[in-house]
Amino acid sequence: MKPMGCHEQERPAELAAATSTTGFDWLDDSISSFLAADVDITGWWPASPAEAAHPQPQDDIGSVVAQTLSPPAPSPLHHASPSIASPAASSPSAEPASSTKKRKSGGGGHGSSSNQRRRAEHDKPSGKKAGGSKGGGGAGSDRDARWAEQLLNPCAAALESGNLSRAQHLLYVLGELASFSGDANHRLAAHGLRALARRLPASVRVPPPPPSCSERPAPAAFAAAEPRLFRASLIRFHEVSPWFALPNALANAAIAHHAAAAPGRRPLHVVDLGVSHGVQWPTLLESLTRLPGGRAPPSVRLTVVGTATTPQQPAAATPFAAAPPGYDFSPHLLRYAKSINLPLAISRASTLDAVVTRGGEDEALVVCLQFRLGHAGGDERAGILSKVRGMKPELVVLSELDAGGGGGTAAGEFAARLEMLWRFLESTAAAFKGRDGEERRLLEAEAGTSVTAVEGGGEGREAWRERMAAAGFEEAAFGDEAVESARSLLRKYDGGWEMAAAGGKAVALRWKGQPVSFCSLWRPAPCSG
Repeated sequence: MKPMGCHEQERPAELAAATSTTGFDWLDDSISSFLAADVDITGWWPASPAEAAHPQPQDDIGSVVAQTLSPPAPSPLHHASPSIASPAASSPSAEPASSTKKRKSGGGGHGSSSNQRRRAEHDKPSGKKAGGSKGGGGAGSDRDARWAEQLLNPCAAALESGNLSRAQHLLYVLGELASFSGDANHRLAAHGLRALARRLPASVRVPPPPPSCSERPAPAAFAAAEPRLFRASLIRFHEVSPWFALPNALANAAIAHHAAAAPGRRPLHVVDLGVSHGVQWPTLLESLTRLPGGRAPPSVRLTVVGTATTPQQPAAATPFAAAPPGYDFSPHLLRYAKSINLPLAISRASTLDAVVTRGGEDEALVVCLQFRLGHAGGDERAGILSKVRGMKPELVVLSELDAGGGGGTAAGEFAARLEMLWRFLESTAAAFKGRDGEERRLLEAEAGTSVTAVEGGGEGREAWRERMAAAGFEEAAFGDEAVESARSLLRKYDGGWEMAAAGGKAVALRWKGQPVSFCSLWRPAPCSG
């Protein structure tokens, strides 16, 4: 494995951003259909005469969005318990003769399923864009090609408004097109469909996929992963994508710089409220041992804060925070620290209240809040920041997704989360160069849990700045060396990634010009009065 772009190892910022070889050496069933195989949707959603006379090719995604999103208005449902398997809740005798004839000519489950697949392809939104240019770019440059969102968002809106007839049709089309192993659109449809299935009213029955369905099972997320695969996936993701690697590098650079600039040599205590699962820390430890002038701290203490579990927000509902049973990075990290002659102690705390701090001149306290607060409720965020302020840290690192809010509606929040998931899936496809595999599927499955999260809501970096200021913190700037080192690190990844100055003094990460995350530094504000 190659280092991550560190050219002058004397500088602490670049040391923290680099990735050493020794540092990493230690380290629902697929919802392919919501209808039974023998259900013919044409019985209640009639095709136009022109469509019947000139059917579209199966691989033509172009006409589906227009026809799916602007269909003939169906008659309203008057039944108290609609069924997805029986869209119009009508008897066979109510079906048009042409529909009955089509079903008989299907010749059984396999033929009917094939007919459904062709119908779904015909109803799929257009992936072509007139006059479009290749590749991503500015805002919305590829939005016309993102047909999955054009089906998922109206479906969520229909469910929220109680328009089950409309939702049924969209669920059917999505069910036929969704795939956890297709391109980014098909994968987004699969993850979004799984999220929508959990929002269905109790009165709506969701039948199992038809026997003819050959879709592979839905991939498991972190909490159910095999520990070796979990660790390998984390390391691999840092190698191929800056999604977490860049914020981690910036955090490490800031911590190393703080240790080098602090008067005297004091023990360093890092409180980890993040999602790195240990992958972030070998690089920091190595950079600390190479600080110029013998400025390395005499010892390092790492406290890992677990994910609080409540009935409203189980641990597994915080994306990327859960770990499978049996996974423990502590022995590996301790051996690595011993190999570089840096005394290290690792402890775990169930909550911030259980973190033991020494304060004062006894240790330099740094708190890393990375990609966890954004999935907590508003009151919980304020409570956590208040507790962090009470710990009197010398430095706080805040990294979060740079997501907009959902406008106060469930459908709006779903759309905002879907937008961020699209950036993850598209950038991850580029990172793995389109190749499928267990590591990629595990990472994408965990990212997909963000769409189904119960608590939390997207906040942009400006909202976070206001929240941090209200909690008693003032923003600090990254050093020039840290920023330049991070920029050098970013060059090893796909060209769609870019770094930019965020509002205030934060550093933003973007994919194809669209915001993904930001990393910021904070210190306790002086008490007024």
